Amino acid sequence: MSTQTRTPESSGKTGFQLPKWAGSFGFQIIAALIVGLGLGLLAKYTGSTKTEPNGLGATLQTIGSSYISLLQTAVVPLIFTAVVSSISNLRQVSNAAKLAWNTLLWFAITSLIAVLIGIGLGVFLQPGANTGITQEAKYAGKTGDWWSFLIGLFPKNFLGLGASSTVTESANAATTVSTSVSFNVLQILVIAIAVGVAALKVGKAAEPFLNLNASALAVIQKVLWWIIRIAPLGTVGLIGNAVAVYGWDTIGALGKFTFAIYVGLALVMFVVYPVLVRTHGLSVKQYFSGVWPAVQLAFVSRSSIGTLPLTQRVTERNLGVPRAYASFAVPLGATTKMDGCAAIYPAISAIFVAQFFGIQLDFTQYVLIALVSVLGSAATAGTTGAVVMLTLTLSTLGLPLAGVGLLLAVDPILDMGRTALNVAGQALVPAIVSKRQGILDEALYNAPRNGNPFADDDADSATADPSAAARGTDPADAVRELAGAKA
Repeated sequence: MSTQTRTPESSGKTGFQLPKWAGSFGFQIIAALIVGLGLGLLAKYTGSTKTEPNGLGATLQTIGSSYISLLQTAVVPLIFTAVVSSISNLRQVSNAAKLAWNTLLWFAITSLIAVLIGIGLGVFLQPGANTGITQEAKYAGKTGDWWSFLIGLFPKNFLGLGASSTVTESANAATTVSTSVSFNVLQILVIAIAVGVAALKVGKAAEPFLNLNASALAVIQKVLWWIIRIAPLGTVGLIGNAVAVYGWDTIGALGKFTFAIYVGLALVMFVVYPVLVRTHGLSVKQYFSGVWPAVQLAFVSRSSIGTLPLTQRVTERNLGVPRAYASFAVPLGATTKMDGCAAIYPAISAIFVAQFFGIQLDFTQYVLIALVSVLGSAATAGTTGAVVMLTLTLSTLGLPLAGVGLLLAVDPILDMGRTALNVAGQALVPAIVSKRQGILDEALYNAPRNGNPFADDDADSATADPSAAARGTDPADAVRELAGAKA
């Protein structure tokens, strides 16, 4: 009687198998976009509205908001541990000060290019002229100003958290008190930088703290990794709700303005960034294929911080940026590097407001737009992003803040493109700086992509492969690096 040996190869091919491309994270996001678009249109045309959603609309809204809540849950510990770890990792780099300076310089250079494109489009397309709409909406939200920025640098408590309570009285005279907790990203950033620098100054005595921080970062990133894995489900809810609530009707009144913003975003992402990549002798195709998973997640989540773990993963693994440097540059970029929110958007929006109210801008005011856009992203890091950045720009120029209310209707739609560009730039600058300093792993940059940012995730955790640390494929490697253990 003969026996038949079953090889792993043969056992792995039994039954139905999905094509390799179907398991790609990028394909799953695109498929989710299509499904979300279809469900959103179905909800909209079956009577769902923002104030009175039907069953499908409410379901999409709940799925989308729940996914964003999951991302935001880990923001505070992620920023603190990532920044502290990034500063401590700089001790592994011989030219840390030079890398930090070059990173900030290229943040400023790319932001300046983006804002000049925004100004040019605003002047050329005239998005605020002859809109056919009247000033109805008022803006009474947060506003940005330089004095508030300076005051905001000083943390109110160690965690940079704030709480506010609201008292409401119902018809039956019952009183309800609801308390909400908010966090200030800028203050958390200041605290983390101070703690990280102090740990470096303390030296050997701080090793246990740095090891604990690296362990905490690995755990937080693993949790976020699980959340990012279900991004296709969140995408269905986010896109579906956006279509159901806003649709084309909202865009119609501000169509020219929306068009100008997306043209500006496209020019920076698909013209300026490729030119910078080619100028530094790198492949444009490899850049986009490498960064695309993070760009897709940023587009649907509208959160640079929420996308941070994936942005850092693709920057290290796909673009070949050394982990010690990427763990500094990417978290810093996620809070301060915003070509979409802090350059293109405020430039075109400020010109829109001026044109809408019939105010003629002079050369000095255009220079101020550029100056505020290059310096102002840090000033709004702890607030609500692009809208506050716009109020900061308008305040600096002396333009009416009432114009902000006109643009709020399309802000969620614009925010998707703005955040995608932000993340693309946050990965681009570390790659450029690494190339210029001769530390970029070009073999890794030019390696074939498998379309799956989660590949080898479990294998790296289970094995002590020396090459895994070089690839930067698992956050736990940081623990081994900081502890000095031999992987």
